Amino acid sequence: MDGKTFTSTAGKPIRCRAAIARKAGEPLVIEEVIVAPPKPREVRIRIICTSLCQSDVTFWKLEVPPAVFPRIFGHEAVGVVESVGEGVHEVVEGDTVIPIFLPDCGDCIDCLSDRSNLCTKLPFSVSPWMHRDETSRFTDSNGETLYHFLFISSFSEYTVVDIAHITKIDPAIPPNRACLLSCGISTGVGAAWKTAKVEAGSTVAIFGLGAIGLAVAEGARLCGAKRIIGIDVNPDKFELGLSKRLELRTILLSGVSFTLVFLFLTGKKFGVTDFVNSRNCGDKSVSQAEVRTIASSALGWGKTVVLGVDHPEAMVSLSSFEVLHSGKSLMGSFFGGLKPKSDIKVLEKRYKDKELQLDEFVTHEVEFDDINKAFELHREGKSLRCVIWMKK
Repeated sequence: MDGKTFTSTAGKPIRCRAAIARKAGEPLVIEEVIVAPPKPREVRIRIICTSLCQSDVTFWKLEVPPAVFPRIFGHEAVGVVESVGEGVHEVVEGDTVIPIFLPDCGDCIDCLSDRSNLCTKLPFSVSPWMHRDETSRFTDSNGETLYHFLFISSFSEYTVVDIAHITKIDPAIPPNRACLLSCGISTGVGAAWKTAKVEAGSTVAIFGLGAIGLAVAEGARLCGAKRIIGIDVNPDKFELGLSKRLELRTILLSGVSFTLVFLFLTGKKFGVTDFVNSRNCGDKSVSQAEVRTIASSALGWGKTVVLGVDHPEAMVSLSSFEVLHSGKSLMGSFFGGLKPKSDIKVLEKRYKDKELQLDEFVTHEVEFDDINKAFELHREGKSLRCVIWMKK
């Protein structure tokens, strides 16, 4: 769609197609929806392509709050600005942008600080609404409200996003690569770079080698880690960089003193130098495994970083001794500690300079009509990232 056509739709509702989740765990249904014009400090975007992330799958399956239906999922995407609401000066019609679930308002105490990437003006939540007025911009053909997901809802040909969630990006980057920077890959790379602050020559262990785990490996490689140990359950697919069981969380250890038996070298395209099959390490409970994870990090200065998405009521059990008496750090990492408005620019440049690998993460691509195929591939453990094209 060209700028002239955009001008004709500015300020008016747009009818388009969206993939709607009407019940938990059931296939998405492509329907006609009405997307309202953007309100002040909002942007309406034409989505070029989007990709399926574990977070979409987790909340699509969820049957209890914060689950809510009918909902338009999707949050990893790239698109073009169709129109902007009052007070938006950061982007203009026709700009290429990526929406990011983590807000960056640019003027609160945390967004102005280099110590945090958590916006205090627009706190993150798994809300079904737009950020500032807690209403929806989506209705179906019967006038029923459709709920938002992570402030993005990219499984729609058009969506409305708050400007705090928008990052401008170079249109020269292929869209099926640019969309990866809006969530998972940036999260993993950032966890090594910004949160763990992996040092050159260090050793890193990664528990769970799904897409985020492999992105952690990529980040550790870029930081100059000498040894990157991948721990997972399935050695058969490591030549493809895949894991049959995709974990809901990834645990990254920097400064590792590790005692498990290494099976073989693999996953080298993502920087992994050694692989441990955790099925060969004994029949341990989840809590015992978590204790051993903390125990693996180095005395005095080792870091354990937890990232990804887990069930809202999930708990972590660990030995306080390993933290209190051993001088170790246990840290959470949200969006890899990245600041969307500035740090994504760094990753963008590293990709253009052929330093950051993105191509290898895209294992499948489908048309929008086949969006449920992306869910099938994910469920079968056959896909790292499946890109979904709106109109190829």
